[in-house]
Amino acid sequence: MKKEEKNQQIDSLVEQLNRTSSFYLTDISNLNSDATSKLRRLCFKRNVQLQMVKNALLKKALERTGKDEFQQLFGILKGSTSIMFSEVNNDPAKLIKEFRRTAPKPILKGAYVEETIYLGDDQLDALVNIKSKNELIGDIILLLQSPAKNVISALQSGGNKLSGIVKTLSEKPE
Repeated sequence: MKKEEKNQQIDSLVEQLNRTSSFYLTDISNLNSDATSKLRRLCFKRNVQLQMVKNALLKKALERTGKDEFQQLFGILKGSTSIMFSEVNNDPAKLIKEFRRTAPKPILKGAYVEETIYLGDDQLDALVNIKSKNELIGDIILLLQSPAKNVISALQSGGNKLSGIVKTLSEKPE
């Protein structure tokens, strides 16, 4: 590969890394062609971009972003590395967990999610449990609706009781 091509790939990676708030580094080596095709199809369905990348080029791209926290990822850039990009922070983690029910890989090497670095495959469960932006918005709306619903139901039930008391008192002989 010529130096120009390498620089183009590095620039492309830098652009993707700067544009996204999360990415996952995985090892999908030793997967047969059938399993690799299934993984790529699943990634396509889930809107997760899977890309094989050379460790040296990825390291240079990480350095060019200027983010100091990426230095923690340099130690895991050994062996085969693929990178997963997604709009939803926890989609790649869910995809990895689901795919590993039928295959031994992909193995999570590390991840960068919302300015936090996760190293090692043991962090997969923590990454699956991270809520997406839409899930958090839904939770907040639910929490905001709950007190309002309680007040409305109390007013409605109290109104029935109050009207019943007034009716009983008005019907009562003096």
